[in-house]
Amino acid sequence: MKLLLGIGGSDDSIRALERTVARVAETGDDLTVAILRNPATEADPEGIERRVQDVLDDAGVRAAVRHLDGDPGSRLVELAEGEEYDRIVLGGGETSPMGKIKLGGIAEFVLLNSHISVTLVR
Repeated sequence: MKLLLGIGGSDDSIRALERTVARVAETGDDLTVAILRNPATEADPEGIERRVQDVLDDAGVRAAVRHLDGDPGSRLVELAEGEEYDRIVLGGGETSPMGKIKLGGIAEFVLLNSHISVTLVR
């Protein structure tokens, strides 16, 4: 399976990175990590890339790492559809006090606009 993981430096995206890399270590799926600028975090792309490489190295997984500029949600969908990925993986989603899921802007855009299957890691 050809997976595209979008990561913007939030705690949710780091959790998605760790869980996705662990899965890829077991399955041998083809993984690409797309580093996005998430306006909701102060994480810099270089710091995110170092964290990505550390997680990949610890798991013994090889993956392509790409930086996407522009609107993060639309760029992620464009990349996934243009390069025919099988699935987009994103971190996100908090449970509200009423038990409803609250999505961040990037996750909501991708879920509503992607023609590719999306896995939301919570």
